[in-house]
Amino acid sequence: MTAATEAAGKFDPARAGEYETQSRIALAGYDACHELAACMLAAALGSGTEARVLVAGAGGGAREIVTAAPLEPSWRFTAVDPSEAMMDLATARLAEAGLLDRTEVVLGTVADLPVGDRFDAATLIGVLHHLPGDDAKRAILRSLAERLKPGAPLILAGNHYAYASQPLLLKAWGTRWRMKGAGPGEVEAKLGKILQGADPPHSEEAVAGLLAEAGFEPPLRFFSSLFWGAWITRRAA
Repeated sequence: MTAATEAAGKFDPARAGEYETQSRIALAGYDACHELAACMLAAALGSGTEARVLVAGAGGGAREIVTAAPLEPSWRFTAVDPSEAMMDLATARLAEAGLLDRTEVVLGTVADLPVGDRFDAATLIGVLHHLPGDDAKRAILRSLAERLKPGAPLILAGNHYAYASQPLLLKAWGTRWRMKGAGPGEVEAKLGKILQGADPPHSEEAVAGLLAEAGFEPPLRFFSSLFWGAWITRRAA
């Protein structure tokens, strides 16, 4: 079992069903991050251009595609996710938005895609911190680099601190759940779960290092929210 497949096992039908609501609490600015990601890609590729965009980890609503597609009608998408439950949710949202004719849906990992099939851009949002260890993180980033044209932009977003190393941010994260109606016991459970259930890069410098090792240029951060960061980079020529 690969690290990506193992991570996908966390996203069972129960978690998929609550994902869209819970992710907007866990990440303050969830929709803004996706909107800015679409804007950054459009700025990098040029408005009105045709492009094939690889969306890795598209499960859970395919928000990357649903947000970007109306902005750039000439873009086509390949949505990849190893979790069947999360991909079912993504497919439903794509159908509701009338975007299935512009999207190839792949149940699997980036490594399952042909290496020779090069994309104009890619996104990896909310995935990296679910992969245990740096080797798994490098592997998915290298798989993306192998499937991008030289100079193609990549949007990378996810958590980037060792959670326990930032007690004030962790306390604020728990307080946000309380703000949204969670009781003390539920907040405590969620804090315990985040400390045990994910393995983010430990700093922004670590993110840049992983990208460099995979063949990407230094990233530019365009969004931040507590533990979360979002960057744009390019595959090195």
